[in-house]
Amino acid sequence: MTLRLMSVHAHPDDESSKGAASLAKYAAEGVDVLVVTCTGGERGDVLNPKMDRPGVRENLAEIRRAEMDAAREILGVRQRFLGFVDSGLPGEGEPLPDGCFAEQPLEETVVPLVALIRRFRPHVVVTYDETGGYPHPDHIKTHEVTVAAFDAAATPGMFPEAGEPWQPLKLYYQGALSRAWFQALHDGMTERGIESAMGPLLADWPDTPGLEITTRVRCEEYFGVRDRALLAHATQVDPDEGFMLHPRDVEREVWPTEDFHLARSAVDVDLPENDLFAGVRPESSAKAAPGLRITP
Repeated sequence: MTLRLMSVHAHPDDESSKGAASLAKYAAEGVDVLVVTCTGGERGDVLNPKMDRPGVRENLAEIRRAEMDAAREILGVRQRFLGFVDSGLPGEGEPLPDGCFAEQPLEETVVPLVALIRRFRPHVVVTYDETGGYPHPDHIKTHEVTVAAFDAAATPGMFPEAGEPWQPLKLYYQGALSRAWFQALHDGMTERGIESAMGPLLADWPDTPGLEITTRVRCEEYFGVRDRALLAHATQVDPDEGFMLHPRDVEREVWPTEDFHLARSAVDVDLPENDLFAGVRPESSAKAAPGLRITP
């Protein structure tokens, strides 16, 4: 039985900043991993000053596709674009651009993902929670589309033109870049006498409850792969700023996992978990819910 994992993201680079070490780990273990990218990132900024040069902004869509292909190869996964147009990040009160992903009706945006689910037949699907992880309109839309497609793909009679129904067994939300993660790294560096730049970020963190973490996947040996994939998105990542600066040996000690929230399951589960495929693997004693079956 070949296990299959689908990870659905809004833009190129999101797959490498959220859950990438887990993707690389599962791929290395023989899981068939497919990254789905809803938009091409056409309206993204050039966040790396070294890449802010003539010809880059004018060809950003093409460049970001090439970056995505390089990151995909580093992670050892497959990847597909759904073909929607990046919405950008409008300021407060500004309208969404005409024709962008976030503006499209849900009933239209869900069909391509339903077709891809039915064709790829994932056992596990991963995406963002209802907040999008942060309030970017494309991230929120990605959550809405993925949840709707997760349900519709299994429903006979819905979108018959999209292929034969397929029931994914588990749906997870990303728990990446949480306050607890930043706090653990900040404390870990401070205790070791290493200067941390995370204090101001933590001081300004909104007083809202974080996502409940149900599943922690140990993947510290793949943090280097994650970092190389992230740096492949050269227009989006400054190697001398932000996420790239904290010591990786400290991260491996204080937070060796990537974290997820189990949103739905068609198999029996015993929480907390340490594996996205808990209850799905053939050797598991968990059984599919009535009317469902695990198909190799």
